[in-house]
Amino acid sequence: MDFATFQKEKEKLPTIELLRWAIEEYGDRVALASSFGAEDMVLLDLLTRISPRPRVFTLDTGRLPKETYQLMEEVEKRYGLPLEIHFPKAEKVEEMVQKEGINLFYKSVELRRLCCHVRKVEPLQRALAGLDAWVSGLRREQSLTRTSIFKVEQDGNRIKINPLVEWTEAEVWDYIRKNQVPYNRLHDQNYPSIGCAPCTRAIVPGEDPRAGRWWWELETHKECGLHMRKPSILPD
Repeated sequence: MDFATFQKEKEKLPTIELLRWAIEEYGDRVALASSFGAEDMVLLDLLTRISPRPRVFTLDTGRLPKETYQLMEEVEKRYGLPLEIHFPKAEKVEEMVQKEGINLFYKSVELRRLCCHVRKVEPLQRALAGLDAWVSGLRREQSLTRTSIFKVEQDGNRIKINPLVEWTEAEVWDYIRKNQVPYNRLHDQNYPSIGCAPCTRAIVPGEDPRAGRWWWELETHKECGLHMRKPSILPD
């Protein structure tokens, strides 16, 4: 079966069935990439209904909000999962900070992307080593850069699975409340999207949900490099 046909078939699967297929197909060679946002907490809760110990990894950039660390601890206690935590290489962080400054990301888009690469992209590459597939919480309505994502995509030599692409923000929070899923308390302070502390702020009513991420940049720049995509196989 060619990938276009495979992709179209998986596009028809409901979220829970797509996750069940992923676990059955890849076993311990698939993992959820979690930043502990609302979408990731929905996926983590769903995965534990399918498998008692799904693999979950996260990237600790060294500059996360304290609320994110509190949620990580809560997740380990509630679900009994040993989180796989990946850190940036200390020598790369030291070199970058000594050369460009502690808050280099405010200076230019290029330096912000450098910081994201050192703290996120390179650790992600190590986290994905040995995996045949990974699961993300991307949704199409999150931002302009995500409107054309699909439930299953090619990501180099592995598969990327986006089970929540069709979900709305309201559906995400309805699931969290109905199932009493733990979540980052910054969400209660108008933080719909949470990343590193210096690069995340609360939004005001009417703002785009991603407006609080890298708010000093143009909307078209607002990706850190973790979810950069090649053109989709399916037509937009």
